[in-house]
Amino acid sequence: MNDLIETAGGAKLFTFGDAESVLDRRELLDHVESLWNGKWFEPPVPLRALARCYRVSPHHSSAIIVKRNLLLRHFRPHRLLGRGDFGKWALDFLVMGNAYLERVDNLAGRPMALKHSLSLYTRRGRDDGQFYFLPKGNWGRLGQVHEFARGSMFQLSEPDVAQEIYGLPEYLSAMQSAFLNEGATLFRRRYYLNGSHAGFVFYLSEATIDNQDVDDIREALRKSKGPGNFRNLFINAPNGKKDGVQIIPISEVAAKDEFLGIKGTTRDDILAAHRVPPQLLGVIPQNNGGFGDVRTATDVFFDNEIVPLQTRTLELNDWAGEEIIAYDDYQPAAPAQPSPAS
Repeated sequence: MNDLIETAGGAKLFTFGDAESVLDRRELLDHVESLWNGKWFEPPVPLRALARCYRVSPHHSSAIIVKRNLLLRHFRPHRLLGRGDFGKWALDFLVMGNAYLERVDNLAGRPMALKHSLSLYTRRGRDDGQFYFLPKGNWGRLGQVHEFARGSMFQLSEPDVAQEIYGLPEYLSAMQSAFLNEGATLFRRRYYLNGSHAGFVFYLSEATIDNQDVDDIREALRKSKGPGNFRNLFINAPNGKKDGVQIIPISEVAAKDEFLGIKGTTRDDILAAHRVPPQLLGVIPQNNGGFGDVRTATDVFFDNEIVPLQTRTLELNDWAGEEIIAYDDYQPAAPAQPSPAS
């Protein structure tokens, strides 16, 4: 189930909770909208949860970062918008589905700079051009809520089919796979920290081994721990019976779980949601054929994904009435030159 939290204005939101089909519960759809709390609209999903999900898996965060880096690499700085604010603005859009820039005017009322405003704390009011910034950590309950000057905020949002107040990131469909990826990693880490992977039962039923031999075996096992471990142990039992000495492992998890299968499948789901070629993220192929030429993959990825992202950011130019966002042309990587014959 999804957990409900209540905001300062009494509005209720859903958070990422237990795994559940999106169509299993009718009331789940009731929360996929922007609710009015009396002063501003609440986002359809908790933005703090999206911020935590940013680092849920290396493939998820890396796919976002590679898109941000390619946008930043080709961006031409403007007198109103530098590389720093543009990089933050682009990252917010990719992670949150919303990105905000505040136009700061000088005393003469002319634009002086465009400053990034964190999507995590920016909210949209009911009136056109009305935005608020909620003080960090208190969500407007204890501190002074800042209202931006009307018409000074530009919002770039990823369209949502259920409402038009806020955008939603396009990768949400892959979050269950990302959580499964994280859960498998945490389970394996706790399994090793617990130490049960090294445990076993030393079953000794051999009558030819006396108490002194048992004490010697215990001492040999004790000395095999720590530095210089993984030593071999030799037991000599003349006229001994079959199965008189047995080593019975306690843990069978390493042989029975599907850790590698889960990691591979969930990785593919995440990359499919981001549409990023695996070779751009440093993923090692599991077959001899590999993933193909990285230069070709980069060219196709840039044309199909980065160019549309660049086009979306050009909406700022329409809002500002001048060309603030501009990009350098993409230069394909030169093919590798064959080494000269010796």
